[in-house]
Amino acid sequence: MSETAPRSQVLRVPALTRVEGETALHVTIHGGTVTEARLSIYEPPRFFEAFLRGRTHTEPPDLTSRICGICPIAYQLSACRAVEDACGAVVDGQVAALRRLLYCGEWIESQTLHIHLLHAPDFLGHDDVIGMSRSHLAHVERGLRLKQTGNAVVELLGGRAIHPVNVRLGGFHRTPARAELLPLAERLRTALDDAWDTVRWVAGFDFPDAECDADLLALAEAGTYAIESGVPTVLPYDRARAASSFPLREFSDHVTEEQVAHSTALHSRLDGRRHLTGSLARYAINGHLLSPLALEAAREAGLGDPPPSPGGEAAGRGEVCRNPYRSILVRAVEVLYAVEEALRIIAAYERPAHPYVEVPARAGVGHGATEAPRGLLYHHYAFDDGGRVTDARIVPPTAQNQGAIEEDLRRLIQAALDRGEDSEAELTRVCERAIRNHDPCISCSAHFLDLDIERMQGVT
Repeated sequence: MSETAPRSQVLRVPALTRVEGETALHVTIHGGTVTEARLSIYEPPRFFEAFLRGRTHTEPPDLTSRICGICPIAYQLSACRAVEDACGAVVDGQVAALRRLLYCGEWIESQTLHIHLLHAPDFLGHDDVIGMSRSHLAHVERGLRLKQTGNAVVELLGGRAIHPVNVRLGGFHRTPARAELLPLAERLRTALDDAWDTVRWVAGFDFPDAECDADLLALAEAGTYAIESGVPTVLPYDRARAASSFPLREFSDHVTEEQVAHSTALHSRLDGRRHLTGSLARYAINGHLLSPLALEAAREAGLGDPPPSPGGEAAGRGEVCRNPYRSILVRAVEVLYAVEEALRIIAAYERPAHPYVEVPARAGVGHGATEAPRGLLYHHYAFDDGGRVTDARIVPPTAQNQGAIEEDLRRLIQAALDRGEDSEAELTRVCERAIRNHDPCISCSAHFLDLDIERMQGVT
């Protein structure tokens, strides 16, 4: 028997551009077959869960908002909901509506940033938005206008556009007068036209064929497209299994985390299976609850009609979009919806008598979750009799999506090899596009891209 020495080839890209954070990818190929794709997050662990212990019950919202400069509202409001749950406080009425309006601002700014500045260059053959602006300047300028509008919403309600300081347990330190929201409504009406134009623009992109074979997980709430609250709901990839939901307090029973040797981010599995959270999951589970205008935009963009409800007979059938390349389409529709929803909330707004409800400290356990632009974000806190944190757990969407991203990479790299695209440049382009489809926030998940490809010949 003769043995051929393994041949290896290492491809390195210093950093993956157009995502937040740093990571590396290691791909192993045996005789032309991709056997492994490891997304190795090498950023140092953040230790937020550890240093929250011993803090008072009022501190998690402001502290955890520093986890991410792109989506601080998601962390603030998820923390608020978890602490309020533990303390038995209920936020409703106009204060709850203002929270949803604030979250709409974050959706507008974050999703628009991803669509125009980070993801669109992949579809238009450019290395970055600077190059894209030379031939698509009007689209880039529109994206910047939309992002500025989202920033304006966050700044008005949150006190500043990044790491807002006006959010507190039970609501806000100060709520705006109705007259303060009227100029914002004018900007949002202009943004509605820009959002429509964005949907039409993105609908013209060329989308490669692909399918993510993971279960879909998103919050669902009766009567509305879930953003800042809801019940975890699962749409299985296997059509033999029915859609299901579970109480938020049971989140850790279903979504389990494990440490892997190649990453500082924990990897999550949903009832032992790969799962995906984010825009594709939200549209599949909640798309039927979008506004008529947003549904019209989805149909015009080619997304079709979503299933009628997660628990209905048609759930998971027909018009479920599982193509990660088309996630940019769903994000564009969600921006349109967020603008329209912000206008609806402002139109119905009356300044509440009090900007917040009292949230007294007490011993207990609380759970909170919201839909960050990148997907379901879960917070869990336990408190002692003095209202001090004794345990904290934060599960960000990017950590949950790791398994699905790695499987996407394995499948898409294999398809590229089968097409004969095996050069360093071609494979790197495939990998970067595949990762950016999911808009990962690497720093959030650390508790991107050096590309390392190892080619090994079979043993004969």
